[in-house]
Amino acid sequence: MTRLQDLHEQQDQSPWLDNLKRGWITSGELERWVERGVRGITSNPSIFQKAMESGDAYDSQLRTLVGDGTSILDSYWDLVTADIRDALRILRPVYDASNGEDGFVSVEVAPSLARDTEGTTTAARHLSTLIDQPNLYVKIPGTAEGLPAIQQMISEGRSINVTLLFSLERYGEVIEAYLSGLEAAEGDLSAISSVASFFISRVDTEVDRRLDAIGTDAALALKGKAAVANAQLAYQLFLERFTGPRWDSLAARGAQVQRPLWASTSTKNAAYPDTLYIDALIGPHTVNTIPDATLDAFDDHGTVARTIDVGVDEARADLEQLAAVGVDLDDVTRVLEDEGVAAFSKSFDELIDVLATKAETFGA
Repeated sequence: MTRLQDLHEQQDQSPWLDNLKRGWITSGELERWVERGVRGITSNPSIFQKAMESGDAYDSQLRTLVGDGTSILDSYWDLVTADIRDALRILRPVYDASNGEDGFVSVEVAPSLARDTEGTTTAARHLSTLIDQPNLYVKIPGTAEGLPAIQQMISEGRSINVTLLFSLERYGEVIEAYLSGLEAAEGDLSAISSVASFFISRVDTEVDRRLDAIGTDAALALKGKAAVANAQLAYQLFLERFTGPRWDSLAARGAQVQRPLWASTSTKNAAYPDTLYIDALIGPHTVNTIPDATLDAFDDHGTVARTIDVGVDEARADLEQLAAVGVDLDDVTRVLEDEGVAAFSKSFDELIDVLATKAETFGA
């Protein structure tokens, strides 16, 4: 057994791979990740930017698309959906064996739609219908504008990965959108699935920057504590909201809980352990989507033990102390959401430019 397999077997946490590229599909590397214990895959515009910019794995298909008169934007989506379909095929046995709990592959709507409710709804519906596989997650940013789109998609029976979550308040709103969407859906709910992607390491990066600027001993003592504490309290919110009469009535119709998914779990600060954001966030009914280098590190020397609800009182105290020394966590999460939307949009735009440049060379 690998540590990745132990995570699921012993702690009911699903390790997913936060990366996807065509070379892994064609070489068999993706199947080997699944054999090691990976139970799902996430992608985003930044991931596809890195995959398509490096090497020539996509050039043959792009050349054909451009030769047929396909626009660069449409070519991008054809390239992406080809990878997603292949990954869905590879992960389908995991989906079937887990009765639809795992085996998902996520594809994100265009990041330019993050503040556009109607555009997000249309794009998510299109991707879901176009790819049309039961183990597909369409990713919708958990912005204020994304909430109605999430609720609508769930009500239509479509499975959604809610991404770019940073604040407890917004996470609560996402849970409400999911529950309301389920209540509006018809009939059996067992085929509808969702995860809520709560971003981790970026919280420490921004909070630590502010603590360094404050510079007091009390402030510096809190470095590296915000992200895990924030996630631990998110897990407590998950436990609270998926119990009680309202949830019981949905569960009776076959509804699945919307699992918290820990995202952005590579360690950005070299002073912190490289498996910090896996080791500290292990618990049942959760997912951790992890870059390949961090997955390798955890499989080599990570610790498999339930930690997500160890020290919850201390987590609350840490967040209270952050406020006391002058760190406004509401402002931190607002900034991180804006930065996340901007970063994905930038990656998307840069990738379209790269594909356009490549297309020009095909005609040379």
